[in-house]
Amino acid sequence: MTSDFPSGGERTDGARHIGDENAFAPPEKEMAAMKNAIGDLSDQITDAASDIGAAAQEQARRGLKHARANVGAIASDASDRLGAVADTVQSQASSLGGSFEDVVRERPLSTVALALGLGFLFGVIWRR
Repeated sequence: MTSDFPSGGERTDGARHIGDENAFAPPEKEMAAMKNAIGDLSDQITDAASDIGAAAQEQARRGLKHARANVGAIASDASDRLGAVADTVQSQASSLGGSFEDVVRERPLSTVALALGLGFLFGVIWRR
């Protein structure tokens, strides 16, 4: 079974090399290596962020294109429905006008009396 800790002999060997200048790199070299590593990592993060931004921008463009296509289809559908409603209203108004004309021809005096009564009622309401 091996241990993660150095044995007694290994410790004394390490103690002998402590005074050796080549055993440890100068702190300036280590700091420069760390700065280079951090700079490389920063470049990688910048590249990754740029790639993510480009992908998000492309996705937004596709979404906008899809939304524009849907708006056109919805507007066309609404126009068709509005046209159908307008046709129905027009036919109902025409039918109502025909019915009103028939009633006026059948009962002219009742129609005149009704018109006078409504006129009087509007006049009273208007005065207040």
